[in-house]
Amino acid sequence: MALPAKKARYTFADILSWEGNERIEIINGEAFMMAAPSRIHQEICFEMGRQLGNYLEGKQCKAYPAPFGVRLFQRAGDSPEDVDTIVEPDISVICDRSKLDQYGCNGAPDLVIEVLSPSTQRHDQLVKLNLYQRAGVREYWIVDPENKTVRVMLQSGNGFLQTHEIYRQEEVAKVNVLDGCFVELGKVFTE
Repeated sequence: MALPAKKARYTFADILSWEGNERIEIINGEAFMMAAPSRIHQEICFEMGRQLGNYLEGKQCKAYPAPFGVRLFQRAGDSPEDVDTIVEPDISVICDRSKLDQYGCNGAPDLVIEVLSPSTQRHDQLVKLNLYQRAGVREYWIVDPENKTVRVMLQSGNGFLQTHEIYRQEEVAKVNVLDGCFVELGKVFTE
């Protein structure tokens, strides 16, 4: 749902000035409030984050759960007023630590995971897919709690995120950007 149109264009500077704990994403200058996630959504995020975190222990890459701000298109020299797209993926994996700062991630994560909910399905599968594709995210997982599936999309040679594999509840999903990393979906989809 969009915020009331108090401004024609919101930026990262607005986020830095807002008080409170509301989760808000800004996409092309338009602000979107994010509803509180369901219990099942949180269980899935926690388990995926746990498995990724265990694998990444002692390694270069780091996994971050939401809320974690990702400024996909910020360039060197941009001020907060110049940045008009900030998203909060459910899980972000970043291997280039130079992209990390006190506010989150500046640039495209290597892996982004979004867990669908009724209110975000279309947004995650269209709007965010397009953003992640344009930003150069190498791997994008769309997790569907209702159907207990994970659609893994990889950046192709032509710059598009394309479906590489669809995993089901009883399978083990390969994380393509992390050599030797797998997620046991039977532990993710328990209900």
